Amino acid sequence: MASKKLLFTPYQLGKHLLSHRIVMSPMTRNRSFDAMPQKHAILYYSQRASKGGFILTEATGVSDTAQGYPHTPGIWTKEQPEAWKPIVDAVHAKGAVFFCQLWHVGRVSNKGFQPNGQDPISSTTKGFTPAVRASYVQEDWFSPPRALETDEIPKIIDDFRIAARNAIDAGFDGVELHGAHGYLLEQFLKDNVNDRTDKYGGSLENRCRFVLELVEAVVNEVGADKVGIKLAPFSDFMEAGDSDPATLGTYLAEALNKFGILYMHVLEPRMKTTGETNNESIDPMRKAFKGTFVVGGGYDKELGEKALEEGRADLVVYGRPFVSNPDLPKRFEIDAPLNEYDRNTFFTHDPVVGYTDYPFLEEATA
Repeated sequence: MASKKLLFTPYQLGKHLLSHRIVMSPMTRNRSFDAMPQKHAILYYSQRASKGGFILTEATGVSDTAQGYPHTPGIWTKEQPEAWKPIVDAVHAKGAVFFCQLWHVGRVSNKGFQPNGQDPISSTTKGFTPAVRASYVQEDWFSPPRALETDEIPKIIDDFRIAARNAIDAGFDGVELHGAHGYLLEQFLKDNVNDRTDKYGGSLENRCRFVLELVEAVVNEVGADKVGIKLAPFSDFMEAGDSDPATLGTYLAEALNKFGILYMHVLEPRMKTTGETNNESIDPMRKAFKGTFVVGGGYDKELGEKALEEGRADLVVYGRPFVSNPDLPKRFEIDAPLNEYDRNTFFTHDPVVGYTDYPFLEEATA
């Protein structure tokens, strides 16, 4: 199996010819001070870019209500896309394809991150249980959310549309809409969270309406060939579970076909919550969706090869190994050992330590 090295076969992703199937995952790194992309990100992303590779940015806020973590980047002001440009240029100079992941955290926030100290917005007024709150540094990390009024939802959709336009104007090859991990899109999709009684709540079709309208708006703005979406129907991150995730996933896969988007990035159900496993399958989503199918969630090289060999995916996303191995594709190709990652520096704010100081293969063996 491993000898086939399917991870190193070319793939046509829309108009982009990829030289391998190893995708760099979107990963929050908390080093964009005051929501502004920083110069140290030029080195971080360009280190991990390879000719014909495909890189996704860390989750990037679409508006001043979208933020929920310290020092995560945005792309809603005039200045932010300008700050992204040298980062994009550096990745393109290495020959890689670069998409910007767009997010809104919804209720995964607190008043301190919100304009004028207002309540975070969501599909619901439901906050988190004490168990989730206790897993964070402070019990009061999350403020109870305010449910969006029906007539406010088009404004949120427009924020995504404008952010997508800003990303393309900054030079990105496309955008990935973050519809996973318990953030705003999932707060509409999942029935454990969405308790609305308007046209955006209740039935499966109604719960998916917001996401599908959002996708349509972004596709109309930048083109279907520049749009992907990340989904995780089987996960219950941030208490965003669903009573029938298999039906939700297949319904979305089929509904998204009509927009002709470039790809769907799906989190494997074995990552139900961090460290847990789940035997549900995303294969029906793979069969239903007509575009490129990208999988992620706890993959190593062998599991990635197996997913490609079995036809379960077209591309495989890698996260933490890319943090500590800027030259991950090369290491995979020659079966070189990997640097171990340090969890303690994943979300710290140092512009070098745990960010751009992991050694390349030549440095490690010199």
